[in-house]
Amino acid sequence: MRGGERLRRWGTAPLPVALLVGALLLAGCVQAALGEGGTGKGAGTARAAKTAAAPKAQKKRPNIVYVLTDDLSWDLVDYMPHVKALQQRGMTFSNYFVADTLCCPSRSTILTGKYPHNTGVRSNDPPTGGFDIFNARGNEKDTFAVALQKAGYRTGLMGKYLNGYETADEQGSSRAYIPPGWTEWQVTGLGYANYNYYLNSNGTLTHYGRSPKDHLNTVLTAKGVDFVNRSADSKQPFMLEMSTFSPHAPATPAPEDAHKYGNVRAPRTPGFNEPDISDKPGWLRKYPRMRPRQVRAVDQAFRERVRAVQSVDRMIGALEAAIAAKGQGSDTYFVFNSDNGYHLGQHRLVEGKLTAYDTDIRVPLVVAGPGVPAGKTETRFAQNTDICPTFQELAGLRPAESADGRSLEPLLHGRPVPSWRTAAFIEHLGPNYSHDDPDLPKRYGGNPPTYYAVRTANELYVEYDNGDREYYDLAQDPWELGNMWVQAPEARKAELKSLVASYRKCAGGNCRSL
Repeated sequence: MRGGERLRRWGTAPLPVALLVGALLLAGCVQAALGEGGTGKGAGTARAAKTAAAPKAQKKRPNIVYVLTDDLSWDLVDYMPHVKALQQRGMTFSNYFVADTLCCPSRSTILTGKYPHNTGVRSNDPPTGGFDIFNARGNEKDTFAVALQKAGYRTGLMGKYLNGYETADEQGSSRAYIPPGWTEWQVTGLGYANYNYYLNSNGTLTHYGRSPKDHLNTVLTAKGVDFVNRSADSKQPFMLEMSTFSPHAPATPAPEDAHKYGNVRAPRTPGFNEPDISDKPGWLRKYPRMRPRQVRAVDQAFRERVRAVQSVDRMIGALEAAIAAKGQGSDTYFVFNSDNGYHLGQHRLVEGKLTAYDTDIRVPLVVAGPGVPAGKTETRFAQNTDICPTFQELAGLRPAESADGRSLEPLLHGRPVPSWRTAAFIEHLGPNYSHDDPDLPKRYGGNPPTYYAVRTANELYVEYDNGDREYYDLAQDPWELGNMWVQAPEARKAELKSLVASYRKCAGGNCRSL
């Protein structure tokens, strides 16, 4: 029996690492009190709250280009040569985790530096999430865009904002709202198909159809290059977020990529179509092994995802070339990232992203730029709570106390930092999706009940609201095949339960200094 084998292995393996969540540096995202009716061109940023980001000693302020992809997992990076080149000239965070594996909660955390339980965005739809809740909870005044624009940056967002933000309703009425903090706004609400969408271009809605030139990533690349050129000519520092819908399903490639990679298939990791899941939690334990037709569908989905990221990779190359042509290469940080991961076939799960397994929570973060060592892999833990304070500190600002995360700037530049975190916290609200939610998983795609989890260097602990538990000794079982919760020492169980309880109610400095 697997349980007996695991018990014998436990007896010979080193115990998991002790709880080492140290006191975190004071870091956070801006707290700015905005006026009403922000238009994205500076309105609504007249006064700052007491905790607002304040400039440090003035020096040349760098540009920041942030490419945020949708549902991009680590296994796609091998097919992205510009990202691989970015790794060679910059730093790769090998232990970067998202705090929630769903699009809107993760993107809300990226914008503000706060865990989902503090943004109030726990799902893609009201009343527990989505753009309307993000807005109603006052999060829009706390984004890195507001802080950087107030400090004199030209800020641009192109592509996807938050689930529920739409540029036209079902009757065709335009809704051209632009959040505060954005100088340039080129955003669509429903760009998943990459064709037939409305783009809100600084308040003017433009429809794009189905011709090859209308592919969303092609359009965004041209607009991004134009923004770079105009920003460089203005002599202002700039922050540009290129937020793609790719490779989110249906993972529509650009026309020139539609027939590439015809022979690739999903990676056959040890957990692929896992033979025995009798030790998994109840929601997963009932899943059957994938049949040949399901395996073929998984392989086809992987091919489509590989094709879909080719236009994203070219986007990075085009932006790098534009910045180099303006002589700004040595003054610009390039950041490549994803809002969450994706599983395809692991643990008998077909397509999806809502689990606490590494396929879904551990995603790429690559940073290159001034002072960042080339070809370095950083193994210390980072989370999407850290993006907002990092951008602020790179821009010469002091992040506010309200953030749950901390700036990665010291890690990027090799400066010593005290008591860096040794755990990541993940939270997920169970099924409550509307039927038209594009993130609703297919059958056997994985739709867990509400859970809270911590990931350390050698452990994954998942605590479900229905009483189920998972514990993996990653030093011995990196593919998360054997749930060892029953065999785990009682003292360690108590530590992990206490850690999760502390994270669930933390805010700001309490999160950084558990």
